[in-house]
Amino acid sequence: MSHEYPGDAPYLIADQHDAALWLTLNRPEQRNPLSSHMIAALTSAIDAANDDPSVRVIVIQGSGPVFSAGHDLREMRPRQGENRADFEARVRSILQACARMMTGIVHSPKAIIASVSATATAAGCQLVSACDLALASDQATFCTPGVNIGSFCTTPLVGIGRNMHRKHAMELALTGDMFSAEEACRFGLVNRVVPAEELEHATRELVDKIASKSAQGIRAGKEAYYRQIEMPLEQAFRFAEGEMLKAMTSRDSDEGISAFLEKRAPQWGEA
Repeated sequence: MSHEYPGDAPYLIADQHDAALWLTLNRPEQRNPLSSHMIAALTSAIDAANDDPSVRVIVIQGSGPVFSAGHDLREMRPRQGENRADFEARVRSILQACARMMTGIVHSPKAIIASVSATATAAGCQLVSACDLALASDQATFCTPGVNIGSFCTTPLVGIGRNMHRKHAMELALTGDMFSAEEACRFGLVNRVVPAEELEHATRELVDKIASKSAQGIRAGKEAYYRQIEMPLEQAFRFAEGEMLKAMTSRDSDEGISAFLEKRAPQWGEA
């Protein structure tokens, strides 16, 4: 199944293969910016996948030589004749839409993987950080270059700073330097680095492994993880105990235990 979003030249290409929905940012000539159109396309595609039981895993990747260069800087400049209040309102609207899209990835009941073959900068780095997992080509690079143009990557650091130690996040932000995939892995932004020619295969292997698990278990477990990680320790344990109780008394848990004891493949329920 294939869908295109929106317009004559699609901003986003969505292809479903078995239980995986592959979303490809499709503005390679412009370095796949997270423009207002791209943000809307990603939001729409993820929202639709959330309600589709045939989708168990979502993969986000970029076409061309750049994963994503972040916000479209042409949208972040005043338009001719635009007063300051209208300019600020328009930029604020873009930033809010981007934040909704990023939090939508975190709150999605599906496992979402970033497959990064090339450069990810600024909000493109933030997109990687929002995903549950990230695989990177050994040719991929990462940076938050806002400081180089007299700004600062403040909103990208919301996600990036939740993936990394603070000093690693600030090193990216304060220097504006380009970091290698290996450094990004050491910092905690990506899970694993593989040779460029093996990235698609490694991503598919990870997709297949996750898609074979209980969709109900992943839905509940992902939500519980992201909620408890922001809580104080004692509160997190109390919350997790309740979630674990629900998980262990669910239909899929009973099926999983039975399948393990009977040495057979489990038959999971619907997503």
